Amino acid sequence: MIDTKEIAILYVDDEEVNLFLFKTNFEANYPVYTATSGEEGLVELEKHSDKIIVVISDMRMPGMNGVEFIRKARETHDNIVYFILTGYACNDEIEEALDERVIHQWFSKPFDMQRIEDAIQEALMEPG
Repeated sequence: MIDTKEIAILYVDDEEVNLFLFKTNFEANYPVYTATSGEEGLVELEKHSDKIIVVISDMRMPGMNGVEFIRKARETHDNIVYFILTGYACNDEIEEALDERVIHQWFSKPFDMQRIEDAIQEALMEPG
């Protein structure tokens, strides 16, 4: 088992209530950074690139959706494990991102904290 205090998470979602709920649920186990847009998420990644190991992004956001944000983030931060969290069904864009290994996995809202924790641990233990 990996020490969760060494795994900082960046959670990106345009809805403040979702950011609050995610941080409230996960901050006891992980340092959590938040951003309200893909653009802000890229700034947070630059500021905390030495700490953030996991990025979880909402899919539907104004300006840049979650997959677009993650594709852009991977250009300079390809050592991070990326996930999508969505209130909608898995769509073609998410399927393509999974197939291309742009994202590791996707989760549906409302989120299942244990499922996300298990997926983080699993992803970080995989070689390469």
